[in-house]
Amino acid sequence: MTTETGPLLPSQPSRLLERWRDESVASVWRRPSDWYHPAVDELAMALLLHDEAEPAAARLGFARGDAGVGIAETIDDLACLYRTTTGAEPPLEVLRALCTGWADAQAGGVALALGLDAGSGLPAADYLRLRLAECYPDDGPTGRLLVVDVAAGTPDGLSRIARSAAVGASLREVFGPARAMASLGSGVFVVLLGEDEPHDEPTARLRVLVDEHASGLGLRDVTRRPLRCWVEPLPATHAHATQRLAQLARP
Repeated sequence: MTTETGPLLPSQPSRLLERWRDESVASVWRRPSDWYHPAVDELAMALLLHDEAEPAAARLGFARGDAGVGIAETIDDLACLYRTTTGAEPPLEVLRALCTGWADAQAGGVALALGLDAGSGLPAADYLRLRLAECYPDDGPTGRLLVVDVAAGTPDGLSRIARSAAVGASLREVFGPARAMASLGSGVFVVLLGEDEPHDEPTARLRVLVDEHASGLGLRDVTRRPLRCWVEPLPATHAHATQRLAQLARP
C-alpha cells in the first residue's frame, strides 16, 4: 500500500505532480502561476514508470530556459521532484540532461555547432578560439581576456555541474548573452573584453552574483571566495592566443 511519503505508483501521476508542485512552490519556485509545463508530465511519468529520465529532463530544461527561468531555480525544482519520490538527490546523468536542455535554450547560432559546456551553458573553448580570430587585424591584436577562476575544494560531479551553472548564469547576467566567453573546464572561465573596456565594476558584480548563487545552491565549500579574476592582454598572434587558452584550461 502506498503511503504519503512512500513510492508512487504509475496510476498516480496527478498526485505526483501535485506533490512536486507543492514542494517546489513552497521552497524554491518564484512564480507559482508559471510552474506547469507539459514537459513536467513527461518527466513525472518517466519516474513513475521507471523509464529513462534523461530525455524528459532535457526537454524540461529546455522549456525552463526558453521561459526565462534561471538555472538555479531549474535545478532546485528538479531536486524537489526527487525529494517527493525517492527522497534522494537527482542522479548526475539526469541533472546533466536538464542543464544541457537549459543551455540549448539559452544559446544559439555557432555556439551550438561548436559545443556547449553542459553545466554552465556557455560555449566551449573552440567557440572562443573562433571569436578570437576577429581580434587580430593586420595592425595587431585588439582586446583583452578576463580570466575567472572559481575552483576550490574537491567537488563531486553534481556539485561541479551546479557550480558551473551558477557561474554561467552570473556571467550572462553581468556581460549579456551575446558576449564572447567560454568555459575552459574545471572552474576556469574566460570573457573577451574590448581594448579599453572597464572591468572593475563588472568583476565586482560578478563576485557578488557568484557568491549569492553558490550560497543558494550550497556550493560555498567548492567555490573560491573571493573569485580569482584577472585581465591579461591578448598575445601577439592568434596562434599564441589559442595556446594561452590551452594553458589556462586545467586537465
